[in-house]
Amino acid sequence: MIRKVIFAVLLLCTALPRGYAQKKKTQPPNIVLIVSDDHSAPFLGCYGYSGIKTPNIDKLAAEGILFKKAYTTAPQCVLSRAAIMTGRNTLDIQMTRFSAPLDASVTSYPELLRKGGYHTGILGRNFHLDGNRRVPETVAVLEKYNLETFKNRVDFLKVTGDRDSIFAQYSEFLDNTPKGKPFFVQVGYSDPHRIFNAKSFEPDPQKIPVPSHWPDTKLLREDFAAYLGEIQRLDSDVGKVLEDLGKRGLAENTLVVFIGDNGGALLRGKGTLYDLGIHVPLIMRHPGLIKAGQTSDALVSGIDIAPTFLSIAGVPVPKGITGASLTPAFNNPQFAGHDHIFAVRGAHGQGLPTNSSNFDLGRTVFNKKYKLIYNAIWQIPYHPVDFAGQPFWLDLKQQHAEGSLDEKYSKLLFADRRKMFEIYDEENDPFETDNLAGKPEVQQIEHELKTRLQEWMILNRDYLPLPIAP
Repeated sequence: MIRKVIFAVLLLCTALPRGYAQKKKTQPPNIVLIVSDDHSAPFLGCYGYSGIKTPNIDKLAAEGILFKKAYTTAPQCVLSRAAIMTGRNTLDIQMTRFSAPLDASVTSYPELLRKGGYHTGILGRNFHLDGNRRVPETVAVLEKYNLETFKNRVDFLKVTGDRDSIFAQYSEFLDNTPKGKPFFVQVGYSDPHRIFNAKSFEPDPQKIPVPSHWPDTKLLREDFAAYLGEIQRLDSDVGKVLEDLGKRGLAENTLVVFIGDNGGALLRGKGTLYDLGIHVPLIMRHPGLIKAGQTSDALVSGIDIAPTFLSIAGVPVPKGITGASLTPAFNNPQFAGHDHIFAVRGAHGQGLPTNSSNFDLGRTVFNKKYKLIYNAIWQIPYHPVDFAGQPFWLDLKQQHAEGSLDEKYSKLLFADRRKMFEIYDEENDPFETDNLAGKPEVQQIEHELKTRLQEWMILNRDYLPLPIAP
């Protein structure tokens, strides 16, 4: 009798689908990282900016978690992307020169995902980590020493600046992903990087809210509206990717992440350590892992992306990674993130050091309350990155020269030299216009932030003079 029962049970197990006889192994989540270029927070509808319509990205946020306080490790693409790609800060991986290739000895997280069984790809906008090929002498060095390494780090690597080609590359990647294998893909877009050419997507310049620390001129409004148009065009492209994931039946088990690589080429934005230079949008969605409609106040750094992806994939996080996984935020509204965030400003572009756009050296450390900026080359005045020749900027320069520009804007934008140190009260002065450095009421916090920065710079072998003098 017992033998008959055992035989019947065995027969039933072989007859039923395998998932009923034994627990089916769950496939790790797919990961899609969508990267916008030069995109400051808060310029999305879901971040509360009323002058823009971004329904697709807003929907992504409504279905997942939006991080209000996400910051890149630098206000420049190469430096910032290197930290995002490795989970290590910019100084630690020696990526403070703009056109530097990421050294082969520094492991990127796609390599670890690949070893963990993922099909991996990088496509779209140039990912910026194989050096720059604009100068023939540089190209010769890259080729002589085999410094372009990303073709060996991922399964699929293609670069394009054309919008339609980006979606075609994305489709090609998914079409060729081995069946049953999890995948990771970075989809990079050029929007909203200058040059601004999304004319049909632009909002009415007269109806958009202009940040209060900017001079409100006709030409500035027109330029800013063009920037917002780029973001609205980007939203339509993001919508294509999200729609395609649904059509392929992949949305339920795919972590979709949207992030800006650094701040926008706007006044006191890209190239500066002010809020608009390093504060970026960060949104994550996975129906099975992240409860919809969450907003996190956690203090987040670009170095946190790599350990988050590795944790999601079930891949061990190497000790060298200094970022922290954001997965606790998925279920814990009290998750606070970092106590302090650090960021650096290094050389920019390939030009000679003729102004602070090309060459400026600075560091910052901040918490949710206070921010310290250390301008190592404080004698050099502010010079904008990527828009020094734009009509709105030339108009402001002219007004300043004639003495017709409001004094507060002249001090912010056209001071002959900066202060070596800047301290801002982030709660009461979010646009960082009132420098409190040297004032008695912030003496203690100024020393505390300098001490933290000093420690960080020493541990990371920073080449700048330390902020606390002997």
